[in-house]
Amino acid sequence: MAIGTDRVQVSPSLPHAPPPSRGGPLIGSIAEFEALWTQESNQTRKLFAELTDGSLVQAVNKDHRTLGRLAWHITTSVGEMMHRCGLHVSGPAEDAPVPSTAAAIRAGYDEAARTLLADMKAQWTDATLAVEDDMYGQKWKRALTLAILVAHQTHHRGQMTVLMRQAGLKVPGVYGPSKDEWAAMGMAPPEV
Repeated sequence: MAIGTDRVQVSPSLPHAPPPSRGGPLIGSIAEFEALWTQESNQTRKLFAELTDGSLVQAVNKDHRTLGRLAWHITTSVGEMMHRCGLHVSGPAEDAPVPSTAAAIRAGYDEAARTLLADMKAQWTDATLAVEDDMYGQKWKRALTLAILVAHQTHHRGQMTVLMRQAGLKVPGVYGPSKDEWAAMGMAPPEV
């Protein structure tokens, strides 16, 4: 799948600002995003499927997000970011409290991830990806916002895998097998 590029000027000192780039990755069409989002949201669902109610309180320390809060942040960010682009994605509100059950987090994410695609396909065209929206005090093309939404989710999934391991959960492979999956493939895990 080809992903286009475009020049973007941003201030790295602003919160939520994408890094300065000579040509940040952009989504070239609604069909490209649909393929990417389907793959990436399914990877997120794989992680969320391993969460237990008891694991949601796992944190590196008291000053960091818990596993539940990270999963909920991924979930609520879908609607929050897309609302800034004019889409009204169904799902939990940005300020909704973190649920106490993993099932509620999974349900919220499923609704947001599913309705994002449905709303986008109903309301946007490929040309809409060039529209600029106010994103955290900056102007971002919608194609860039979509790329950042995916990168944001991927970033927090990585944080979640560490907390999942600390909580004693199975960590599924995302872009390749996890340590737990090598044996199931009949192979020795890579040396650490």
